Amino acid sequence: MKIQPSNAIDRLRFLGLSFPVWALLLALSLVVALDVSRVAAKTVGDDQLRWNGGEEDLTWPAQLDVAWYDNYADARSRAIADGRMLFIYFRDAEPNRAQEAFETTTLANAKVREDLQKYVVVRVSVDEMIDVDGKQIRLIDHGAFAEMGGHQGIAIVDYLDANSEHYGQVVSAFPFRQGSYYRAHAVSAMLELPEGTLTQRTMIFAVRMHPDGPRSTQGEFNPVLAEEAESHSTYQARIRLQGHHSWDMRFHRISARLRGGSLPREVVAESWGGESLVDACHECVRSWRQSSGHWGAVRSPHKMFAFDIKRGSNGVWYATGIFAEGG
Repeated sequence: MKIQPSNAIDRLRFLGLSFPVWALLLALSLVVALDVSRVAAKTVGDDQLRWNGGEEDLTWPAQLDVAWYDNYADARSRAIADGRMLFIYFRDAEPNRAQEAFETTTLANAKVREDLQKYVVVRVSVDEMIDVDGKQIRLIDHGAFAEMGGHQGIAIVDYLDANSEHYGQVVSAFPFRQGSYYRAHAVSAMLELPEGTLTQRTMIFAVRMHPDGPRSTQGEFNPVLAEEAESHSTYQARIRLQGHHSWDMRFHRISARLRGGSLPREVVAESWGGESLVDACHECVRSWRQSSGHWGAVRSPHKMFAFDIKRGSNGVWYATGIFAEGG
């Protein structure tokens, strides 16, 4: 019967080593193990996991390089020439923790790198200056970037189709909250949004980011439903009153426009006053979550969908979602 050594000391004795030799080897092995554990703790420490919410993919493969521009005008020209969307990363002039974390985790994520290949990407300071009618202003202070609020964060400009109504328009604006940043799964959601306006895409983003995982945006973002959602949100904002106004008439009109006997469904909501676009969209989704009828529609998959939101003169945002199954 072959006897196996039962522990580290026995294993060293089993090899026929004298006490001074095996004691020295055992001590060295413990030192190496401690050094390795310290390196691992430094790489993925508790403080880093807390900062990232404990959900980041901390393996950062660099197989796909991202070709960053550092000049806005050059990047914009390239996006126009290539017919691609322009991804703008506004950075504070002074380095800060949120900026560092975003660059070393989110932008290093493999899925984000893959998604960014479809974009022309540029990083600029929030203090980047441009000329507007002979006057120097900060790029981020241009009216097109109003929803950035002057903060560092992400903006996307659509240069895909010169015949599109939102060509050359800012179609995403996601400022970082004070001291925070967007993690990889959120940025990937931004990069995978369907073509549409700023308000449409931000509403879709808010639905997709809800922790319950509603499935209403998994179908086709339908242009007819998009027009109807925009029209009704605009109407609610104009009269400053949430509701399914004239739904019977609109129901038959939408059904006729879709053809094939599709029966549309609608959800509406309003935000608190004075909220930013991003906050208002999340608030409207939260309000739908509190209503079983509304949430049943938002939660369920549909063949076609559209969302939009508009702000009234009272500072309240009014949201509309419309769904249909098709004929």
